[in-house]
Amino acid sequence: QAISCKGQHSISYTLSRNQTVVVEYTHDKDTDMFQVGRSTESPIDFVVTDTISGSQNNDETQITQSTISRFACRIVCDRSPPYTARIFAAGFDSSKNIFLGEKAAKWKNPDGHMDGLTTNGVLVMHPKGGFTEESKPGVWREISVCGDVYTLRETRSAQQRGKLVENETNVLQDGSLIDLCGATLLWRTADGLFHAPTQKHIEALRQEINAARPQCPVGLNTLAFPSINRKDVVEEKQPWAYLSCGHVHGYHNWGHRSDTEANERECPMCRTIGPYVPLWLGCEAGFYVDAGPPTHAFTPCGHVCSEKSAKYWSQIPLPHGTHAFHAACPFCATQLSGEHNCIKLIFQGPVD
Repeated sequence: QAISCKGQHSISYTLSRNQTVVVEYTHDKDTDMFQVGRSTESPIDFVVTDTISGSQNNDETQITQSTISRFACRIVCDRSPPYTARIFAAGFDSSKNIFLGEKAAKWKNPDGHMDGLTTNGVLVMHPKGGFTEESKPGVWREISVCGDVYTLRETRSAQQRGKLVENETNVLQDGSLIDLCGATLLWRTADGLFHAPTQKHIEALRQEINAARPQCPVGLNTLAFPSINRKDVVEEKQPWAYLSCGHVHGYHNWGHRSDTEANERECPMCRTIGPYVPLWLGCEAGFYVDAGPPTHAFTPCGHVCSEKSAKYWSQIPLPHGTHAFHAACPFCATQLSGEHNCIKLIFQGPVD
């Protein structure tokens, strides 16, 4: 009856063909529930699609089989201050049900309540020190359907759950990362964003660096970061950089070291060999941990942001596939490489 009742939320735990445990949920006037997943049905408030590395969302890179669950997770927020938000694995479908099939990891807790994990799991990482200049990466955990915190399974969809972490909760903090196996979300609080740099601030930093008239040390032409809206077309004055040493130049076509490695170039300033790429100012303000000037570039994509933001993201291990982790550029999701995943840029000022 609970399953067929359209006004009643319920979770069904299928134990075997002839045994299912149904847990009924009641309405709560003190909280609001928001659901995240790739389904476009009305119960999903935030439709999430797979993040394609390098942000080339054209037809050729369309993923045929998404690993993001249709009803991936739900976030329950208190209506009264401090507006605490809690995350739970799995979301209710259009008939207000969650079904955990026979193969899903599920169990009965000592106090008698049922719990389980979704196929590919919902992982959460709370950074140490919130989302500030002093932040450090935290530990990735898995969140259960009832919101308990577990250590990670051996692989993403293993049958055996991890160990219960009793001293941690499912409360989201400013800077918490939520991984849905195919996309990673950054949770920012209203208070956190109030103290964060804004789009206007990033535009002011862009104008400030352009006003200093950085020059190409070889061509002696003035360089300028293109406006945020022009983020797909490489412009004539665009700064380029050698990512092994950080020397900033205008575009030039010499210095190729081999025919096979198209992007192995020799810097004319210091003769260091490495990739040579156009620089782009990272334009999503929510990814910045501070309001510092854009001095560092991620390698190998060339997105530029403040030193502390670059160093923070270059240390964050983001889940990749079923059991790998690697750092990625927050602006384009490209896997980071190089000695420190980012490089300090060396600009040449105007000669006059």
